[in-house]
Amino acid sequence: MASKTQDYSKMYQDMMAAFPVDAAAMQDAFKTTAAFGEKMSKVALEAADKSAEISGKWTKLTIAKLGEVSKAKSEPTDYTKAFTDFASAQAEAAAETMAAFAEVAKKVQMETVELMLAAGKDFSEDASAAMKKATTEMTSAAKKVAAAAK
Repeated sequence: MASKTQDYSKMYQDMMAAFPVDAAAMQDAFKTTAAFGEKMSKVALEAADKSAEISGKWTKLTIAKLGEVSKAKSEPTDYTKAFTDFASAQAEAAAETMAAFAEVAKKVQMETVELMLAAGKDFSEDASAAMKKATTEMTSAAKKVAAAAK
């Protein structure tokens, strides 16, 4: 006696047909995810742009101050004073720059939290709508099966 090989392909097709997938709900979920990704990218790119601007400003300031340090001086003490002035200006610029970077980070953090909360609400609404539709379809299919069995 030869045994018949189980047709798993047919079995999976039947199983998937019994649990229909709502393509519109999947598309809505994809759109919600894509919109979230776009908004998060915008936040990240704006932060990168602002950070580059801050860094560029600090670099220009440093180069300008180095120009003063590198000028020839008539007295040896003038070199010490120029370097001391440079170090003082750098310390002040560093503090201001770090404060500016902190403001960028704070803004990114606030915008990210807002986006996460909004996305959670959107995902929850999408999931709820999909579950309601699936429940309705499953109930309808079960009633049809029960009616056919009578």
